[in-house]
Amino acid sequence: MSTGARRGSARVAASVVLTAAALATVSHRPPPAGTVQAATRDAAGPARADAATTRNVPASATTAQAGTGQDRAAQAGPARDRAATARGRAVDCRRVKCVALTFDDGPGPYTDTLLRHLAAYDARATFFVVGQNVAAYPSVLRRAVAAGHEIGNHTWSHPDLTKLSAARVRAQVARDDQAIRDAAGLTPALVRPPYGAFDATVRAQVKRPLVLWSVDTLDWLHRDSARVARVAIRSARPGSVILFHDIHPTTVRAVPRVLKALSRQGYAFVTVSRLFGGRPPRLVYSGGAPDQL
Repeated sequence: MSTGARRGSARVAASVVLTAAALATVSHRPPPAGTVQAATRDAAGPARADAATTRNVPASATTAQAGTGQDRAAQAGPARDRAATARGRAVDCRRVKCVALTFDDGPGPYTDTLLRHLAAYDARATFFVVGQNVAAYPSVLRRAVAAGHEIGNHTWSHPDLTKLSAARVRAQVARDDQAIRDAAGLTPALVRPPYGAFDATVRAQVKRPLVLWSVDTLDWLHRDSARVARVAIRSARPGSVILFHDIHPTTVRAVPRVLKALSRQGYAFVTVSRLFGGRPPRLVYSGGAPDQL
């Protein structure tokens, strides 16, 4: 790995200071000249509009109000599990153990189920969405926004940005921004480059914080819900940014176990921006020791 590069890992990782003289790349294939590489991996590709297919490219409403006694009992279980944990929307991560669950490549056919799992624990997450899938599932994105989740830009079609010209990098990000605005009326404040790959050109074109991760569940590779949950639970630390992909049903099935276990350990589930008190640094791996740039 080139000097000046650091990558997130399953250990608690600090946010990395990015300077003009030392630009990092986290990639998942041999990098182009002038870039550096880490061994973590992003998705195999975003989901297509066809619910049964994912694309291999280089690349809930708010918690239901209490109704019947049965509904209230169902909601009370997770609340008891995390009785000592602050609510995701109001938590101060300087005082409470926080973790940011992040989901890439959606929205997709399993995202609504995921939103229900998150709502059961009053958990907030960050969704880094692909524009093609936003166009296919706009109502799902609107439900995620209505539930209080954060939306991040993950490009229009999930290319390796380090292989594109400056103009094409801008176009990928701008087109995803427009799809998100069309669906939900907002422009994301955060960007996650596909595969975690970026270089000086990408950095110059994307002025928003680049969000990577400190825990990679490898859920794209291991389509095993028990394994995905186990990796997330064992690797989580205060300030962790955990990478999942909501285009995989095995991942969505793993989430209730993750929520239950980490709740019992006293964690609050917050968005990436909340992890940093609303001001993420220019490069994010975790919220352990933010460097504000």
